[in-house]
Amino acid sequence: MKTYPFQQVDAFTTHALGGNPCAVFFDTDDMEDSLMLAIAREMNLSESAFVRRSSVADFGVRYFTPAEEIPLAGHPTLATAYALVDSGRFRLTGEHTRLTLELKVGPINVDIFASRSLVQRVVMTQVKPVFLATLAPEQVLPVFGLSPADLLPGYPIQIVSTGTPQLMLPLASQEALRRINLDVFAYQALRARAGFFSPHLFCLFGATPTGRTFARHFGVPPDTPEDPFTGSATGGMAAYLWHYSLIDTPTFIAEQGHWMGRPGQAFVEVVGPRNDIETVKVGGGAVTVLRGQLSL
Repeated sequence: MKTYPFQQVDAFTTHALGGNPCAVFFDTDDMEDSLMLAIAREMNLSESAFVRRSSVADFGVRYFTPAEEIPLAGHPTLATAYALVDSGRFRLTGEHTRLTLELKVGPINVDIFASRSLVQRVVMTQVKPVFLATLAPEQVLPVFGLSPADLLPGYPIQIVSTGTPQLMLPLASQEALRRINLDVFAYQALRARAGFFSPHLFCLFGATPTGRTFARHFGVPPDTPEDPFTGSATGGMAAYLWHYSLIDTPTFIAEQGHWMGRPGQAFVEVVGPRNDIETVKVGGGAVTVLRGQLSL
């Protein structure tokens, strides 16, 4: 029998059972793609992470949803970095330590900030944002049970990628965000036609006074119906907000998951001018809630 140690980590939170959970499996160099996908389905979380050796970074890691592999993801990156430190596989060198992870999109930097050897915040640097196709509101909004009046006026529905192409839908109010009613079949057809990974619907009002934005993010079976916190899409959203001058400062706090009973927060920083953004940094806390081993 083969065993693999793992930890389940809640990311974008400082409290257990908040934020977004991710199962992080170690020593997975011998796993085939089909096995990683089967394990992700077994865990039934938004994503599971599989850590392996790398010749170009400190560690390699691959991310799988219950349906497919994805090239970059936010909360699995935070969860993986935290689990590597928490399990003793990666040692901190002080209050600020940089870890490199080799993802499908290539190596990325992850900065770990600690106090008295306790991790306080994990910050991922996403790849340079790319602004892709815009979609007509009449093609998109009915998929979510929304009308043109629910859209933030004057701004496009657009696919933005900071490693994973996400569909950005800026809404005018939290009331519109709460009213979303996803038509699964129409959504599947839209996704296949438009070529994005998943949709990120957001408004310029936090769930708490601390937040600058609040968002919801959706999938379809076998993926989870709604994601508690989506770090990669938060990066794309931040690039969108900065590019279209919807925020005055390049740093803010993004919130997600509160209506699901899993409140999450990210500290976000956009780097570079509005017309040529270099990168987006997305960070937050993490907590280990489960340790064990997978037996196959």
